[in-house]
Amino acid sequence: MTFTAKVLRRRFQYQFCLMLAVTILWNVQSTECCCAPTNKNANETSTTCVKATQIKPNVLFLAVDDMKDWVGCLGGYEGQVLTPNIDRLAKRGTLFRNAHCPSPKCAPSRAAILTGLRPSTTGLYDNGHWLLPNYPNIVTLPAFFRSVGYRVAGAGKIFHHTAGNHPPNQWDNFQPIRFRNDPWFRGSKTNYPWSKSGPNPDGFPFSGVTGLGHENDWGSLKIQAIDYDDARSTKYATDFLEGQHRGPFFLACGLFRPHLPWYVPAEYFAAYPLDKIQLPAVLSDDLDDLPPEAQQFAKNRRSDYKAIKNQQRWKHAIRAYLASISYADAQLGKIISALDASPYAKNTIVVLWSDHGWHLGSKGHWHKSTLWEEATRVPLIIEAPGFKPNVCDAPVNLISIFPTLLDLCGEQVPDELDGPSLVPLMKNPDRPWTEPAVIEFRRGNAAVRDSRYRFIKYANGGEELYDHTNDPSEWHNIADHPESQSIKKRLSKWLPTKWAKSAATKSQFDFDSEKFQWTDRGTGTVISGQKQQPASKQ
Repeated sequence: MTFTAKVLRRRFQYQFCLMLAVTILWNVQSTECCCAPTNKNANETSTTCVKATQIKPNVLFLAVDDMKDWVGCLGGYEGQVLTPNIDRLAKRGTLFRNAHCPSPKCAPSRAAILTGLRPSTTGLYDNGHWLLPNYPNIVTLPAFFRSVGYRVAGAGKIFHHTAGNHPPNQWDNFQPIRFRNDPWFRGSKTNYPWSKSGPNPDGFPFSGVTGLGHENDWGSLKIQAIDYDDARSTKYATDFLEGQHRGPFFLACGLFRPHLPWYVPAEYFAAYPLDKIQLPAVLSDDLDDLPPEAQQFAKNRRSDYKAIKNQQRWKHAIRAYLASISYADAQLGKIISALDASPYAKNTIVVLWSDHGWHLGSKGHWHKSTLWEEATRVPLIIEAPGFKPNVCDAPVNLISIFPTLLDLCGEQVPDELDGPSLVPLMKNPDRPWTEPAVIEFRRGNAAVRDSRYRFIKYANGGEELYDHTNDPSEWHNIADHPESQSIKKRLSKWLPTKWAKSAATKSQFDFDSEKFQWTDRGTGTVISGQKQQPASKQ
């Protein structure tokens, strides 16, 4: 269902007021706490709980960036990938083995996850769209939890990482990434107003590959391990979990790796000898049966792939991606261990997700931004108190994280959200599940993934259909086969019937990073992202 911006805002304000009225009283009654003074810092409340009876579960919201299905528990990589911490979380929670992103690009995928609304509903289709100035009254996931009495804190990349995407009014406390490690990539003052960009450092590119695009580099930096940006985000999360908190909390930690550039400490590269690296299997004529739109998506940024291959660095690049996955896994392990050692361990929901996948040469493509399995299949694990460990193979989409967390926390799920709660699958992963995963990329292009097939429909009418039972690599497009017509008809019913007009891009606004506010260049309207005091927390 697609709404105009005016209707969407009005409906969310109405739904928000209803939820707030219902939940505040329960939240007040669900927690009692006797407190004594303690030292203050950004990750502690000002009191220590001496006695607490907490009914509401906490939420630990863990995000990784550009991580495809190359983790041990998903088996996407044909060689050995070292992800012991993701794998141990998978053994404790529900592992969704057929999970897919809302969109195969950072900003639209994260906006969808954090609002529960598809790009086709909001018009937020690309990285050039800011969420808040287009929808100043929309209720995001952290803002919702903040409104009902949760302490909401976070660090790293949760929304998109460029300026204007982590408004202070979404959080009680937030530590953004400031990209201290690679300022030479951060010359855009629109996206990185806080960065002091300069010339490339000595030895750059550290990968040894010349001619690559923005951020496309890898290696180890001459800094201490604790000074990497993701290490700083991790420390924020572990410090928070070691602190004392009076009531329920929503803690988000977003790791930037394995997003480019693949800069991680040398020990993670050493864990992957070059002679053990497995290259992705490719088919020489793989693109011959694709419609023109698909061929264009595959072609985008192919120059990076060619430069890496021509300079004999394909295995080196894959090693760097694997090293970055293992580095992110190690940071996740520190956070999970901090939770396990805390008094919150038995009453905390843990959700781990990646915003989308990544191509490393399949279909002649390097990067993300396609509607194939390589760019859409991602890790999704949810651990919740009272639920047994499970493995679920039903097709699901990360758009369901929002309603699932509300459902698990006993909150009313708004009807306007685009995805179903996954709680029924957490209770019984083998139950009947007819809804497929729908992935959208830019206006008018979408994929439908069920338990067996992937159907892709492009804005210009081009089609692809793949049978994953017989063709897991998606090498053979069977969309034109006579026997495929009934399959396409069935899956096409899940495609969006209406596509929202593209939201206003950054060029329509002047953004003041100091005041954290936008001014619409056309109307003069000022939209503030500054923090307002929420309802009192218990």
